[in-house]
Formats: sequence, structure tokens, C-alpha cells
Amino acid sequence: MKLTEVKSKADKNAFLDVARIIYKGDDNWVCPLDNDIEAVFDPAKNNFHSHGKVTRWVLRDDSGNLIGRIAAFINDKKAYQYEQPTGGCGFFECTDDKQAAFLLFDTAKNWLQQNGMQAMDGPINFGENDNFWGLLVEGFTPPSYGMNYNRPYYRAFFEDYGFTTQYEQITNHLDVHKPFSERFTKIANWVMNKPGYTFSHFKTAEMEKFAADFIDIYNDAWQDFENFVPINHTTILESFEKMKAIMDEQLIWFAYVDNEPATFIVILPDANQMIKPLNGKLNLWGKLVFLYRRWRGVSRMRAIVMGTKQKFQKHGLESCLFIKLKEYVLPLNQYDELELSWVGDFNEKMIAIHAAVGATFGKKHLTMRYIFNKPG
Repeated sequence: MKLTEVKSKADKNAFLDVARIIYKGDDNWVCPLDNDIEAVFDPAKNNFHSHGKVTRWVLRDDSGNLIGRIAAFINDKKAYQYEQPTGGCGFFECTDDKQAAFLLFDTAKNWLQQNGMQAMDGPINFGENDNFWGLLVEGFTPPSYGMNYNRPYYRAFFEDYGFTTQYEQITNHLDVHKPFSERFTKIANWVMNKPGYTFSHFKTAEMEKFAADFIDIYNDAWQDFENFVPINHTTILESFEKMKAIMDEQLIWFAYVDNEPATFIVILPDANQMIKPLNGKLNLWGKLVFLYRRWRGVSRMRAIVMGTKQKFQKHGLESCLFIKLKEYVLPLNQYDELELSWVGDFNEKMIAIHAAVGATFGKKHLTMRYIFNKPG
């Protein structure tokens, strides 16, 4: 087998092609856009490069056929918050060959060790956790945009190598046409009519304002979670800019209490239903197909992130946002499903919200860790 660090344009193309080879014939798989993958590794498009480093490799067999790939990276803002300095690996793909898989893991491990790390999390992203994060172990159905999909045999590779589960990522599905419970609706309507409570959907023309409101809520809501790193202005503006191509402003809602940002939910039409025929290629033809399919045949939405400031977490504001969404979505007669992606098994409050709206289990991913020199 021959391992090559990705440096040239040919190497980058090979890195992208590995996935197309692995999933050939798998009707559930949706090829991520090449541009989205490459943006992760481009310092001009991913501000994580300003506080970290990344590299990647492709693996070929003795006949020169592509059989695997992996990336390794260090986020300096997070790496040193753990018991041992911890980097990450991701974008792992491999044929059903344990020797090849372990060679890829060894390569990522060695690079991380050379850069001072003592453990690696995987499979994760060199970026925020809303994209390319976690190992799929249940729910091998067509993925929504940005959600990892992988072959079922990957789990054995990770576990046999020595990765252990840090937490489970639960994705639930909500039938848009199913009425909310009477109790849920009653509470939501009561909260919406309280003095000082206002609601607004996202407006691209006011992106700076909503970005600031998002940061205000997000950094308060998650501050007590272990190893939390505050989100910054550059990161959220990058995210909003990426969303613009498929965004429906009335699927992104904010709630305010006496004009103070209190809660939000960010939902997008599922771009994977738009891009599936493109096989990752958003060239001129791809853009024409994308524009044609942009709204036609898109029946699923994906809730990317939801958050509520701690002091407002028992005010019922989240239920109001779901009512606002349903008021907009139902008359469209377009969407059938809302995917509530993903919630860590440690986030009991959000899991309770999923249950309250009547969502049912959809998928499970794992975020895993491998400690290099584990005692005993």
C-alpha cells in the first residue's frame, strides 16, 4: 500500500474521488459537494486555520487503486482543554480492509503525536460540529446536508483500533403534518401572548444584527457544557454566507424578551435532495440543475441548531418557535419532514424538547476518542 500526503491538485482530486469509489452503488449516499469538502482545507474559507493546523492523506493499494483517505487536525482553542492534549481525525473513508484502515489511523495518530497531541477524537470536522461530525451507527438512510454517512463496517474499524465513545449524537425526525399535542399548543399560545415577548424570522438584509443575536444566545446557552468554546463573529458570518444559497428566511426564527435575544432555531431546506444528481460537482451544469431543483421536490428540512439563553430556558419559548414554523410551513404544502439534527445524549433539555414536539428516532452517530498511551 502507498500513502500520499495531499499537496497537489491531483492529490486533492484523489481525496475527493475516494468517497465516490467507496459508495458506488449505494443509493442512500449523497455525495457532498467537492467545494464544501475543499473549503474545510482552505484557509481563505475556514477561519479555524487561524487557530489550528490540518493535513490529509490518500491511500492506494499495490496496483495504484484508491482505497482510503483521512485528515488530521488540531484546533488550538480546544486541544488543551482536555485531560490530555487532543486533536482530531475525520473525512475517513476506506474499503473493507482492516489493515488499510489501521494504517490510516496510525498515520493520523503519528502526525498528531509529532505535533504534541496525546489523543484524537473522530470522526470529526476541522470546524463547527454542524457538519461532517460523528460516526453513523444507526439509521443508514439518506443523509441530510452536512450529516455524515458511512459504511456500517466502519464502526468495527474504530472500535477495534481502540476508539471509545465519548457521547452519542441523536437525530430525530418530526412529521410536519402531525398535530402538536393540545398541551404543547396551549402553552405555546399562552407564552406568545405574554407582554414583551416578540418573534422575528431571519432577514438577510439584517445579517449582521442576527449574527450578533445568534452569538449572544449561543455563547450563553452552551457555556456550561464541558469543553465549550465560544463561537466568534467570523465563524457565524461564514456559516450564514454559506447558507444563503439555500436559505428560506422564514425557516430561521428568533425570540426576544423585552428586546433581549432569548432563543433561536436555524432550519434549512435539505440541500441533499437538491444536489444528489450532481455527484459532488457544482460546475455550470451542476448549478443549473441545482437552481432547477432548488425548491422542486425538496420535502425535508433540517434543523441545524437551536439554543436558548439559560435564564429563559423554562419560559416555553422553544414551543413558540415550532408554532411559528408550522404556521409558515403547512400552507406551503411542500415539506413532509423536519430532521432535528443532532443532539448529544448529554443535552437532556433539548432531548425533552424533541419529545415534546412528537419527534421520533432517526439516526445515531458517535463521537469517539482514542488515547495514544492509555495506562494499563
